[in-house]
Amino acid sequence: MRILIVGATGFVGTRLTEALHAAGHDVVAFSRSASRSTFPDGVEVFEGDLGDPMSVAGLCEDVDAAYYLIHSLTAKNFAELDRTYARRFRKLASAAGVDRVVYLSGISGDERNLSPHLASRREVESVLEAGDFDLTVLRAAIIIGAGSASFRIVDDLTDRLPVMTVPKWVRTPCQPIGIADAVAYLVGVLDADETRGGIYDIGAPTVWSYESLLKLTAERKGKRVLIVPVPVMSPALSSHWLRLTTDVQYAIARPLVESMRNPVTVDADRDLQSVVPIEQTSVETAVRDALADG
Repeated sequence: MRILIVGATGFVGTRLTEALHAAGHDVVAFSRSASRSTFPDGVEVFEGDLGDPMSVAGLCEDVDAAYYLIHSLTAKNFAELDRTYARRFRKLASAAGVDRVVYLSGISGDERNLSPHLASRREVESVLEAGDFDLTVLRAAIIIGAGSASFRIVDDLTDRLPVMTVPKWVRTPCQPIGIADAVAYLVGVLDADETRGGIYDIGAPTVWSYESLLKLTAERKGKRVLIVPVPVMSPALSSHWLRLTTDVQYAIARPLVESMRNPVTVDADRDLQSVVPIEQTSVETAVRDALADG
C-alpha cells in the first residue's frame, strides 16, 4: 500500500514512518523539512508547505491512504492555519482519489468548554470529514515519549520544582498513552475496515491525574516532589507560569496546558482497544522508557 504521512518529521510522524516502512508499505514522508531529515532507505521524501499551494501539487497522487498529523501550535493564529491546511489537504486528497485518511486528534472529555487547542482539533475533524475519502479519527491525551512536548513539560517540572504550587486542575483525570502504543494503533486501523468513518479514543489501561503523573515521573528519576494545588491559578495564568518552569517553546506549552482543564479519559464506547486490540503498555513502563530515551 502506498501511504502518505503528512507531518512526517514530527514526534509521532517520524516513528509512524519507520513503523509503516518496516511493515512493508511504500511510504511518502511529507513536511516542510523533509529533505533535511533522516528516513529509512526506500522512504520517498516530499518537501512542501500546505501554506504554499504550489509546493504541494501532486502530493496525493497514487496515494492509497494518508495520515494527517499537522498541528500548528507554534503560531498565534494556529486555529486559522490548521483550518486552512486541513481544507487544502482535503481538496488534494479528494481530487486524487485517496481511499482513507487517518487523523490524530485529542480527547476532550464531555466536549464542553473546550480549550482553543482542543476546539481547533474538533474543527479539523469536521473539515476532513467532508472529504471524498473514508476518515478515521484517533483521539489521544498526553502521548508519553522522548520528544513529546506534553511529556517534556511534566519532565521539566519534576526537575526544577521540588515543591510545586500548581493550579487545582493538576488533579484533572487523564489517560496518557505511550508513543509505541499510539503508533501501534495508528498502524492497526489500516487492517480494520470497520474503523472507516469512525472516531476512537486511545489511551493506556489506567486513568491517572496530572498530579499522579508528575509524582510518578519524579520517582522514576529518584526524586520526590511536594505538590500543593491552589484554586486561584487559572489555566491562562498558569500558562505564563510555564515560562519559568519548562524549556518547551511557550507558543506550544500554552495551548497544551490550557487544555489540561478538560478531563481527557478514554470513553468506553469509543475505545479502539475493543476493535484493534494491542498489547498495551502501562503508564509506568511508558514513563520509564521515555526517560531512558530522553
